[in-house]
Amino acid sequence: MHRLSSALLAILLATAALLSAPLATAQQTPYPWPTRGWPTSSPEEQGMSSERLARLVDFGSSNDMDSVLVTRHGRIVLEATYAPFRAGLKHRVYSVTKAVVSTLVGMALGDGLLDSTDRRVVDFFADRTIANLDDAKKAITVRQLLDMTSGLSWQEGLSGASESYIAMVRSPDWQQFILDHPMAAAPGTRFFYSSGNSHLLSAILSKVTGRSAHDYAQEKLFGPLGIDDVLWQADPQGVSGGGAGLYLQPRDMAKIGYLWLRGGLWEGKQILPAAWIEGVRQADVDMRESWASDLRYGRQFWVMPLRDAFMAVGYHRQLIVVMPKLDIVAVVTGSSRFSSPNGMPSTPRYGFGTLVGHLEAAVTSDAAVAADPAATAQLAERVKEAAVERPAPAGGSSAMAKAVSGKTWQFAAGNAARVKSITFRLDDPVPSFEYELDNVPSGAPAGPYGGPIGFDGHYRTGGRMPYGPGAARGAWSADGKSLVLEVQTLGNDDVARVTHVFGDKTIELSIEWASGFGAKVQGRAED
Repeated sequence: MHRLSSALLAILLATAALLSAPLATAQQTPYPWPTRGWPTSSPEEQGMSSERLARLVDFGSSNDMDSVLVTRHGRIVLEATYAPFRAGLKHRVYSVTKAVVSTLVGMALGDGLLDSTDRRVVDFFADRTIANLDDAKKAITVRQLLDMTSGLSWQEGLSGASESYIAMVRSPDWQQFILDHPMAAAPGTRFFYSSGNSHLLSAILSKVTGRSAHDYAQEKLFGPLGIDDVLWQADPQGVSGGGAGLYLQPRDMAKIGYLWLRGGLWEGKQILPAAWIEGVRQADVDMRESWASDLRYGRQFWVMPLRDAFMAVGYHRQLIVVMPKLDIVAVVTGSSRFSSPNGMPSTPRYGFGTLVGHLEAAVTSDAAVAADPAATAQLAERVKEAAVERPAPAGGSSAMAKAVSGKTWQFAAGNAARVKSITFRLDDPVPSFEYELDNVPSGAPAGPYGGPIGFDGHYRTGGRMPYGPGAARGAWSADGKSLVLEVQTLGNDDVARVTHVFGDKTIELSIEWASGFGAKVQGRAED
């Protein structure tokens, strides 16, 4: 009887493991490991519909996406980029950085460098004098930073507000700025979305590993996954940005999602404790937003428990979506554009359910289905159309172009746009502009910056900006006295409209970012 019970138990356990495994395992399909590059496949070969994925591409066209990528069973079945963004470029991923930092915290636990997430946060900063230090603040744990329940006062929220974040990045010591904040609630009692919490996690990683989160990731995460095109901005003390600051290519974002999908396993090695990702899937923190009633938060991830999906989420549609039961990883990158309704920035409310619904609907089978040549051609056409830019009206001409071409305009130090000088070469065969900044941003190469300008309604790419290649298009006003440039760094979500009003010896720049910020500065021509 004892032997029979043991055998029966073994069968039941094996059956349970099979049923809970991703579909690729259940089908006995070997996992491909995309360390040296992603394998590709038709959707139908992976049990998906090309016709329904074409609808996802259309959804991206109308929702300011820069790219969309879908993998199933470890193979890319859809990859589209929306002009002027293009494949092979890094993208600013904003708060997706938080989930990467969380992954590194899990790795530090696995390495024994961090003994517990129940450690008190203030113990890691014993060398600092912290303002507003009361018993509540002393009780904050690493776990509460991960779950956004530290109780620290912070004005950021999930609707696009960013007062505290902006103040933090303008401060000389981000860690001190965060630690000095008063308490708004008892630790562990309420959800407050805060990039400050995330930056403290990065600072703690630096303390327990003896190096920046970026350097730790190079050894433990980026290196093993074959990710070598990374930019990670840091605070003035060299601590990698915990709440934002990471730039990754979409295919590399998908690799990180694939690590999560496989429960921390990579090429047969457990590089992230499986329990860490299982803890993410069990997230239960109420985000206290009416539009997020089907979402929960935990360990710096957004989770849809009823649909078995979890996500790394960044501002303006930077997403890594993992759907274990369907064996899917999807990546979306996006930007704020002037074509957005009312010119207002996008918020996370744009509908995770809609995106996940497109992915769910595209799955038609656990195994390969018959090829559909018509649908395959339709999907290919949608991907091709996405890569073609929709031009603005042609930019016209002005006699002012020759008058200002070759001049350098200087601006006072410390101005709101940080611009030091600008030079136009508008009577050249390829019109262009060049500018210098008063202060070079963290992690950026030295100037000058700038590049070609398209006056035919199309962006001209190939320019050089602080954080990547640039694109610009221009148009003259009806009276010919002002030049309007739309300028962006591809993948940086920094689309700006700059109106240049020229006087005899003066210039006025009115800068309007698509995200809603603005600045106005005045300069003079060099003698």
